[in-house]
Amino acid sequence: MASDRNQEADYVRPVRRLLLAVLVIVLGGLFLLWRVDSPRVERFRVALIDTVVPRMDWAMAPVTRASRMIEDFRSYARIYEQNQELRRELQQMRAWREAALQLEQRNAQLLDLAQVRLDPQLTHVTGVVMADAGSPYRKSVLINVGARDGIIDGWAVMDGLGLAGRIAGVGQRSSRVILLTDSNSRVPVMLQPSGQRAILSGDNSPAPVLEFIEAPEDIRPGDRVVSASDGGVFPPGLLVGEVVQGGDQRLRVRLAADYGRLDFLRVLRSRPAERIEHSGALLRPVDDDGMPLDPATGERLDRLAIEDPATPEPDQPRPPLRPRPFAPEAPDPTADEPDG
Repeated sequence: MASDRNQEADYVRPVRRLLLAVLVIVLGGLFLLWRVDSPRVERFRVALIDTVVPRMDWAMAPVTRASRMIEDFRSYARIYEQNQELRRELQQMRAWREAALQLEQRNAQLLDLAQVRLDPQLTHVTGVVMADAGSPYRKSVLINVGARDGIIDGWAVMDGLGLAGRIAGVGQRSSRVILLTDSNSRVPVMLQPSGQRAILSGDNSPAPVLEFIEAPEDIRPGDRVVSASDGGVFPPGLLVGEVVQGGDQRLRVRLAADYGRLDFLRVLRSRPAERIEHSGALLRPVDDDGMPLDPATGERLDRLAIEDPATPEPDQPRPPLRPRPFAPEAPDPTADEPDG
């Protein structure tokens, strides 16, 4: 048995050495073949690659399938995380929806209890933006609605979400809209939740400036900006934008209207507010000299004409009442005389 093992070992060793030598020769030949720079050798290399490489697809198939499985697993994990996030957002939205419905019902109940009279819904006329009539010094657009559609100069214009400008010139078939970013635009606004009033002044930049703020320290970036009814220019409560801090440390407004895509604009039919010009009968106006004026005509009235004639004048007081003297009653002559 020992002799057989020695014979096998003596036979295997030369075979191993021979195979190792052949492998070294083949690898050296391939190295030299790939190092030789010759057109014939290049064609031979290309032919060898075309012959050998396609037949190696079976060896790459498991690796390719494994890589695809790993990528599919990663994609499934991402989809699962997105699904969980969407479920959480959906639960939050349901809670917010329920809270909004409850608040809407509560608001309706309070309005009914308070007998609040609401303003009528504003109607509008939609126009198509025909041309941009702006310039580096003027920001305005033209729309295809005019006097024939009942447009009046000064009406507010919106793009569907926020206030965009106002009518500043009416033709028969078209109108010009001056935008809030124009340097000639001045719009009264109200800041929420502080309730302060301010003027939104355009300066030909995308974010107009807030001016004439009473307490700027109470204003925070992100505060809501809506239109105010001061001066009767715009209806109150129209969304304008939100407050931002400009690069020049001035308070500006990021407009809600998308000026990059002004394709359609809505012109709001706003009714002028009722004005009370007479002070009534309780408060009678007077002139600089203190003389009363007629509330209807504003003309100066005579003091004697408006006073009550039945009332005595203040410089002529009534005489005081004098008591009548006391008179004793006379004795009755028919009465019986006392006995003497």
